[in-house]
Amino acid sequence: MDRAEQFDPHASSLPGLLGVIDSTISRVESVLLASGVLLMALNTVANVIGRFVFQYSLFFSEELNRILIIVITFAGISYAARQGRHIRMSAIYDALPTVPRKAFMILISAITALAMFGLCYFSVSYILKVASSGRVLPSLQLPVYWIFLWVPVGFFMTGLQYALTAIKNIVEKDIHLSTHVLEGYDDDEIEV
Repeated sequence: MDRAEQFDPHASSLPGLLGVIDSTISRVESVLLASGVLLMALNTVANVIGRFVFQYSLFFSEELNRILIIVITFAGISYAARQGRHIRMSAIYDALPTVPRKAFMILISAITALAMFGLCYFSVSYILKVASSGRVLPSLQLPVYWIFLWVPVGFFMTGLQYALTAIKNIVEKDIHLSTHVLEGYDDDEIEV
C-alpha cells in the first residue's frame, strides 16, 4: 500500500468490484453529509443576519433546512453503519465464543441489509404515492416528493453497507462490525 492509499479515508479493504462500491458509498456519504451540514449552517446564518440586520427573513429557510435535515439523517445512517457506530444490544452476543459470534455477526448484518432494502422499497412506494398527489412546497414551489428522495437513497446505501459487512465477515478471519471497524472494545473506556 503506497502513502496515498494509506491516508485515503475512502479506501476500501474489500477486493475488486466490492471495494469500488464501498469506496463510492463512502465518497457519496461524505459529500452528502458535509454539503448538507455546511448548507444548513449557511442558510441558518443568512436567515439570522437577514432577520436581525435587514429586518427581512428568508421565506424559504425553514423548508430548505427541513430538506437538509432529511439528507443528513439518511446519509448519516449509512455513515454510522460504515463506522460501526450503530446501536448494539450485545449481552448475548458478547457471551458467545468466537465462531458462533462470527456467524451471529454475519446473520445480523445480512438481516439488517434485507431490512434496509425492504425499507428502501417501501419508501419508494410512498414517494410514488406522494408524487401522484401533486403537492408542492409552499415557499420553494418544489414537488413535495423531492424532499423524500433521499430516504430510499439512504436506506439503499445502508443496506449495501450491511451487505458488504456480511461479505467482509465471510471472507476475513476476524469479526468486523463494519467494513472498516473490527469488533472489540476500547481498553481506555471509562465507566461512568
